[in-house]
Amino acid sequence: MEQNNPIKIGASTVLPAHRTPVTLHTADGCELAGELAVPLDRPPVATLVLLHPLPTAGGSMDSHLYRKMSNRLPALAGLAILRFNTRGTSSESGTSTGTFDAGGNEKFDVAAALEFARSRFLPRIWIVGWSFGTDLALLYGNQPGVEGLILLSPPLLRADDETLKSWRPSVKTIKVLVPQFDDYLRPAAARHRFNLVPQVELVAVPKAGHLWTGEKFVDRVLNEILATVLPGQPPLPTTYP
Repeated sequence: MEQNNPIKIGASTVLPAHRTPVTLHTADGCELAGELAVPLDRPPVATLVLLHPLPTAGGSMDSHLYRKMSNRLPALAGLAILRFNTRGTSSESGTSTGTFDAGGNEKFDVAAALEFARSRFLPRIWIVGWSFGTDLALLYGNQPGVEGLILLSPPLLRADDETLKSWRPSVKTIKVLVPQFDDYLRPAAARHRFNLVPQVELVAVPKAGHLWTGEKFVDRVLNEILATVLPGQPPLPTTYP
């Protein structure tokens, strides 16, 4: 009988999933290009809504960590992945209308993504923010139906101390991953800022940089997400049948 050897999961691996282009409609009239990826063979067990890095510095829904989440996590962990380009952002996956507003009118973009997830009855919604996306998550993510935030490389440039304090009454989980060699906010300074929010779990990641370049850091991020959203699950496999 012929045997199928498992494939080793690498940077360019795309595992099976239903991936559907979607358009998010904001309350102020923008159309946002996005993609919803869900498992092929089962209903999703939880949902990640991804808020990407700064578009004026090249960030988009196709930034490498977010592509890899869409490429791997539906098959490996049963997660639904909703990623999209904020207003005025263009990438290989599509162009969103509107104009970049430095975190202001992007509040409508976050609201549109959460409304879309609710309209599709996607379960257990978590927001994942990366860099600029962490500011959007902190500013606009404290919404009903959101279980928590996972923040990658937070610069805390737009989310000030008052924003952080506004999370104190919340029971939502907040997991923060801070690279040792971050370009904007390194672990010691991040601990000082996030001390304003008692429920924050902050993890310093040795040798990592702001962009999480390198597969060992991608694996670390994906496994931290899994451990937060689905506690008790084993680490993600490194091969696929």
